[in-house]
Parts: sequence; structure tokens; C-alpha cells
Amino acid sequence: MTDRKIHAFRRENGRVGIRNHVVILPVDDISNAACEAVANNIKGTLALPHAYGRLQFGEDLELFFRTMIGIGSNPNVAAVVVIGIEAGWTKRIVDGIAKTGKPVEGYWIEGQGDIRTIADASYKAKEFVQWASELQRAECRLSELYISVKCGESDTTTGLASCPTVGNVLDKHCALGGTASFGETSELTGAEHIVAAKAANEEVRKQFMAAFEDYTRLVFSEKTDDLSESQPTKGNIAGGLSTIEEKALGNVEKLGKKTKFIGCLKPAEAPTKAGMWFMDTSSAAAEAVTLWAASGAVVHLFPTGQGNVIGNPIEPVIKLSGNPKTVATMKEHIDLDVAPILQGEMTLDQAGDALIEMIVRTANGRLTAAEALGHREFVMTKLYRSA
Repeated sequence: MTDRKIHAFRRENGRVGIRNHVVILPVDDISNAACEAVANNIKGTLALPHAYGRLQFGEDLELFFRTMIGIGSNPNVAAVVVIGIEAGWTKRIVDGIAKTGKPVEGYWIEGQGDIRTIADASYKAKEFVQWASELQRAECRLSELYISVKCGESDTTTGLASCPTVGNVLDKHCALGGTASFGETSELTGAEHIVAAKAANEEVRKQFMAAFEDYTRLVFSEKTDDLSESQPTKGNIAGGLSTIEEKALGNVEKLGKKTKFIGCLKPAEAPTKAGMWFMDTSSAAAEAVTLWAASGAVVHLFPTGQGNVIGNPIEPVIKLSGNPKTVATMKEHIDLDVAPILQGEMTLDQAGDALIEMIVRTANGRLTAAEALGHREFVMTKLYRSA
């Protein structure tokens, strides 16, 4: 087990990213059009339109700011142009991103209108994208990458092949001092005691159980005792997972055999040190990966059984599958085939090494299947109704 070398981007705060995006970030839904206009004007930039950002309050508002600032702060982002309707929230996001040391500039539409705002922001975006285009990759250690993990459209092969492959990688990555994060709170139902036993200490165990029990209370407070077609989904059932407990027992294979998790994170909250972390996330793929990108994760490992097409504009998503039918019928979506595990032609350790090799290639610039196909699902999480 060695700490592989990669060629990546060392950011101003020392963090390592594997992409070099110049992001045009809307503060709110009504600024989406201006951001998309800037991205249309300046090639090589990336607009991230979304549906939220007005009349939120409390923890929902705090989550919004964590997500916006976190996306702009992600090491895969070289520079950011922020556009909002009002000055106050725009400046708050700009100031948060500026703490990383990366170039960031903010514009607001009130008192100026779209046309002037788009023109001013376009000039700055052109400056940023030309600057970013001259940044050079440098030699870094693989263990410097922050990796997130989540599965989707799971079936029996997921728990037997692709999820254990991810667990093998996390054991190796964290042993070398790497950082990783798992979540999917609802999809741990029935295996929460297994996850709790993987906590590094009693305090972390209690934090995890508090998050899990909060989810359970939410379900019952809404008088929902039947999660049919949500947990498990129809796709899960078609793949042989008839209960959420069966799904959860395969899901936890992603956590590896040796690694303990050292802390619990709120949605979109960044880890404070190396090691494996639990993040309280939705099980909805696009929402969850967006939250991990906002927490600073730079590459995502996504086991799938029946086939899931999820991507993310900021964090490359590497998909692996142990289902030979899915690998054949959805081959354009799969980065790594681990079906040979179930055919007796590949050991779990060999599969883990193959996935590490794929991470190295992705870190060095290889586009994932989702990136090549243009999947850029960016979905914000909203906790409450708007005020």
C-alpha cells in the first residue's frame, strides 16, 4: 500500500483539487439568467443555476450559505464570479469564498439591472478564465484528496461487489492519512447499529445516533410508516432488495473493514482533519453529491447496480458496477466494471486497486463517464418552506 502521486492543482490555502473550474455562481433563483448570460459570453466558465436563495431562515438559511460558500471554496474551483439580486447576501458569499485566498468578485443587480451587471461580470469572468487557463498541475499525493462516497440504484450486486470495492479503497486511503466522507442517513436504516459500532469513540457514536434518530422522528412525525417506492425504490426491488434493511446492509460495505469514522458533519460542513467522517445527507443522489461538493470533496465514488446516471458540475463522479447486465446495457455510464468479483475472476483487493488506479487517472485529468456525457446535476437541499 503506497501513497500514489497525482498531478493536480494546489490552491492558495494548500488544498488539492483535480479540476480547474471558473464558476459563475448565482446567489438566488432570480439571478440565474444573469449568470447563464455571463457563462454564454465567456467560454470556459461554468454557471450553476439553482432554485433557492430567497426568504429562507434559520438553519435552512445557514445551510444555504454553507452550500454556496462551500461550492465556491471547493479546491476544484479556481475562481468565482458571484451574482445576486441584493448586495448583502452577495457580499456574504464573496467574503466567505475569499477566505480561501482564491480570486472571487461579486455583483448585484438591484440599482444596475441585468445588462450592466452581465457586462461588468463578463469582463471579470474573462480575466479569471484566462488567468486560470495558465495554472499548471503540480505533483501531489493521492492521500491529499478528499473523497466522498454514495451508492445509487442498488441491487444485490452492489452489496456483494461494488460497495465492498469502495470500502477497500477507503480503508487504504484513510490508512495513508486521506480524508473521506459517507452519509445517506435514511439508507442506513436497519444497519445503524453496525455504523454506530464503527465510530471512533462514544462521543462520535452519540452524534451519529442523534442524527439518525432525528431522521426517524421526522418520518413518524409526518405519520409516514410506509416508505414504499422511496426506500427501497422500485429499482432496488427489481434488483432483489425487498427491504430497506437489505439495502442498508449492502450500503455499509462502503465503509470498509478497518476504518473508524472520527466525526459527524452537518450537511455541506467541511471536515476539520484527515480521516473518515459521517455527513448527515439525503439519499437523493444529486442533492447528496452537491452537499459533499460544498463540503470540499473533490472526487466521488458511486457504486450502482441497476444503473444511475448522476454527475456533478464541481465534483467528478466515478461510477462502478458489479452487475454485468448494467455494465453491458449502460456501458457509457460505467467507469469501472467489478463484475469479475462475482465471477471469481477478481479479488476484492484487486478491485480496490483498480478503483484507486481510476481515481489517479481521474485526478490527472481523465473525464469521468458522467463528465463526458454532460451530467452536471446541481441540486440544493432545502429544509423548510420559505418565509
